[in-house]
Amino acid sequence: MSTPHPGDGPVTAPRSVLAEIRDALPGLRRSERKVAECVLADPDAVPEAPIATLAARAGVSEPTVVRFCRALGHSGFQQFRLALARDTAGGDACMISGIERDDSIASLTAKVMDRSVTTLLQARRSLDTARIEAAVALLAGASRIELYGQGASGIVAADAQHKLFRLGIPVVAYSDPHVHGMAAAIVPANAVVVAISHTGRSRAIVESVARARHNGAAVIGITAADSPLAARCSVVLGAEADEDTDLYTPMMSRLVHLAILDVLAAGLAVAGGEATLERLRRTKRSLTVARGDGDTAEQPAARERLS
Repeated sequence: MSTPHPGDGPVTAPRSVLAEIRDALPGLRRSERKVAECVLADPDAVPEAPIATLAARAGVSEPTVVRFCRALGHSGFQQFRLALARDTAGGDACMISGIERDDSIASLTAKVMDRSVTTLLQARRSLDTARIEAAVALLAGASRIELYGQGASGIVAADAQHKLFRLGIPVVAYSDPHVHGMAAAIVPANAVVVAISHTGRSRAIVESVARARHNGAAVIGITAADSPLAARCSVVLGAEADEDTDLYTPMMSRLVHLAILDVLAAGLAVAGGEATLERLRRTKRSLTVARGDGDTAEQPAARERLS
């Protein structure tokens, strides 16, 4: 008779998030139990809802929602929501598989593209449009916009600067932590800071935002909703992406951040009316001239001045 191996037994399937919640219910605090019951009552709604919505439905505070998530072993609401989404989304789950070392170009192309599309669709469902409206209103009334981001978020900040300056708004992007720290120390009260960070836990950017708020500037955070950075912002746009630590997988949060900033830029363009649209036309014409694609109304006058 052969000795049984540990691997010979049945393979246990991963437990679902909903099963974990049911098992944890008796040991949860009363306020956390309210969150659990709210999730169990309508699990499909949670992946699409920002933390504020779930807190309101459960009749608790946002920190209570975070404590509930951590009681289940998740780092915060972002991780919990994404885990629940994988359980309930069905079709989406197959589109976020990691890239393997032996993947063909065709396979990794499909995986990267599908993962990107899925991430953006999840972000669209979870964004709070009321908060986007509030952010656009702040930006529209700003005397100056400062964008803070580090590493990959610094590149996103630079891209946003490229979009926003064409609207005729004074805007600058800082990616060096020492520089945005100094900028925050002297930022005027009628300016608006946009802080970009996937984790929202970078000490330098959190401190810079705290300085900017101390000086009276409003701060829009594009970051995780339950992060230290979010706690210091005037308006938080929860940019939550299911990041994979796999070395072969690009950062999905970058795509979400870029898309949110595109939404803000579009909202500003609409809010600016005809004057802003005219600025966009003029910048477009300048590109046409630079490419040598034809004359514009400005060219004959410029030639006349030079003659």
